[in-house]
Amino acid sequence: MKIAIYGQFYHENSEQHIQSILDVLQRRNVTIVIEENFLAMMNEHKKFHSDLSNIETFAKLDSSYDLFFSIGGDGTILKSVTFVRDLNIPIVGINTGRLGFLATIQKENIAESISEILEGDYYISERTLLSIETDPGHQEIVPLNFALNEVAINRKNTTSMIKVETFIDDKYLTSYWSDGLIVATPTGSTGYSLSCGGPIIDPTNDCIILTPIAPHNLSARPLVVQGDSKITLKVTGREKEYLCSLDSRILALDNETSIKIQKAPFKIKLVQLNDESFVKTLRKKLLWGEDKRN
Repeated sequence: MKIAIYGQFYHENSEQHIQSILDVLQRRNVTIVIEENFLAMMNEHKKFHSDLSNIETFAKLDSSYDLFFSIGGDGTILKSVTFVRDLNIPIVGINTGRLGFLATIQKENIAESISEILEGDYYISERTLLSIETDPGHQEIVPLNFALNEVAINRKNTTSMIKVETFIDDKYLTSYWSDGLIVATPTGSTGYSLSCGGPIIDPTNDCIILTPIAPHNLSARPLVVQGDSKITLKVTGREKEYLCSLDSRILALDNETSIKIQKAPFKIKLVQLNDESFVKTLRKKLLWGEDKRN
């Protein structure tokens, strides 16, 4: 078995959790390949008892990998998607931070959970992504023109609202006068969209969520449309540019640039433990939120 390992950041005391991962995999004689920048961060910390000198690295993936281990939080999983792309490699989210919706393994149960996964004791949760095209075209978008959580439109360098003309399947819907608009997948319904008043959607549903950001019109509310819908946005405002983000990747687009958003032609596979579910994770998240307020 060949496993890729990736982490976006190196948090304080991370080495104990990373060491637990390495210990389990090395006991199973698994082939370990670590993302080159993450291994460089690990080598800066001399607290590992494992020999890191002989571990191979990757900058890009190919189809030879059986699993992709994402160490961090939900943000790290979003970044992991840019490595996996359409290679169909299942992603194992190992949460070393706060409770997240995407990360399957909690840091308190790393050894046990990884053993279950290596034994094949898990199921796959397939997640829809969104892809975008712009008119005129934009070269920065082409290599990574997809998002697992959301495509978000935001104003840039101004306190003034922007106007987002919105079309569904080439039919005019409305013009949102707002700070922006979020177009989210069911997976992304628990992220930015939720913080702006959008609904929570079970990721098994086939739909797309449109959530305005601080709309001026009080009648503007989040909207759920069919998953095969094609959404076109045309943005205008006082500034010459506006911001478009695909998950955590942000770029500036010229006013009048048209954006077409639709379901991506591939899905991402997330590894889930058999005793976990979206409802169970949601309940934990809600209880965690209540605990933080009390």
